[in-house]
Amino acid sequence: MSNLDPIIHIDEQLCTGCRRCAAVCPVDAITGEAGAPQSIDAHRCVVCGQCVQICSAYAAESAPSLATREEKLRQRGQLPSVREPLFAAYSTGHAKELKEALADPKRYKVVQCAPVIRVSLAEEFGLPFGTLTPGKMAAALRQLNFDRVYDTNFGADVTIMEEGSELISRVMSGERLPMFTSCCPAWVKHAETAAPQLLEHLSSCKSPMQMVGALVKTYSAELDGVDPVDIFSVAVMPCTCKKFEAGREEMNVDGLREVDLVITTRELAQLIKDKGIDFLNLPDEPFDSPLGKYSGAGTIFGATGGVMEAAIRTGYELVTHESIPNLQLDFIRGNEGIRTATVQIGDLELRVAMVAGLQYVSTILKQAAEGTCPYHFIEVMACPEGCVSGGGQPKLLLETQRKAAYQARKSSIYRHDSNQKVRKSHENPAIIKLYKDFLGEPLGHVSHHLLHTKFISRSTKEE
Repeated sequence: MSNLDPIIHIDEQLCTGCRRCAAVCPVDAITGEAGAPQSIDAHRCVVCGQCVQICSAYAAESAPSLATREEKLRQRGQLPSVREPLFAAYSTGHAKELKEALADPKRYKVVQCAPVIRVSLAEEFGLPFGTLTPGKMAAALRQLNFDRVYDTNFGADVTIMEEGSELISRVMSGERLPMFTSCCPAWVKHAETAAPQLLEHLSSCKSPMQMVGALVKTYSAELDGVDPVDIFSVAVMPCTCKKFEAGREEMNVDGLREVDLVITTRELAQLIKDKGIDFLNLPDEPFDSPLGKYSGAGTIFGATGGVMEAAIRTGYELVTHESIPNLQLDFIRGNEGIRTATVQIGDLELRVAMVAGLQYVSTILKQAAEGTCPYHFIEVMACPEGCVSGGGQPKLLLETQRKAAYQARKSSIYRHDSNQKVRKSHENPAIIKLYKDFLGEPLGHVSHHLLHTKFISRSTKEE
């Protein structure tokens, strides 16, 4: 997978120039006159896919002008079996490429799924918004011929171990504060483009997807006795920018891509339908061990504020050596563009902020640049409700549908967390074993080699 492809496109033949896409773009990357086809500034674009979600201009399957439908599907990387309308705004697909890879017996096929896939995939098969189907998803992935079915939630737990330790270190030393999360690739690309002078304030942690990718080709490969060269690592994501992130040059482990291919929720549904799998009647199956074991803290990464809540659950106990009084941090949860809070952790008053939507981040970036930002830790998610509203999620055409779906998906995520026996990342037995047997300690030598990265300036002002 290369990130040279801009990934997000607008089909000039189908675009009506309604500019709904421009209205939702958080970085003003879409240009054009009303009533005329729109264009995307690939440099400014953060590949979040909100324009893909909002676009309502399409060519129906039966439209007489669609003599080129087969060719358009091919150009878009979609399977010939896809029956849905072709919308003007779309993201480059990889389902066709994945189908071919899954048929190759020489490859050891490993897949991971982001937290919110399990609360949105069933919508593509007619079930109510937010229906939770982790077991059916795991079963479907095995029927698609994957050898191992792992979970990005495991990577979320690892992220908390690394990012939480990094935050504690920075707060104690007073260096490079505020610290921003780095899980959202669209936010990272925006920071690299609009605020490169602040890159040292981003956590050096890779995203949970890339952490799992690195561990698949090292730790997991050792356990399975598989040559990493033979592993084909796939991620199912709600986010179109994850395709960009996987293609970043620095996202490799010992010369091998950490994640070879990313598909979206919609693309996974297309593959399941193409294979003729009866998703609704699949019996539940478990994820594989050890990279399929996760805590409740890992699963709430899918909602805005989830990274913060998970980090505080673990950070509180690492600092105070006492159990956190309440696991459900309601003051973190909400729908505002910016939420702030002060958390008492031992003698420390930790000041935190959650940003949901890149259009709200400029004030905090200005404060950070001026040295007046009052927060220690800031979570930024590019999409309006976090990953539940990602550009690769099932498409919603009505505004009322959108609000209902986002709320149902978030509620399902929090319910999934509350039903977990283990709800703190540092208490996940598979995480404890990972550090005991392989990584050593958070921020240690092996962790730095596999799980941390650097970011680059994409500012044109320096060119």
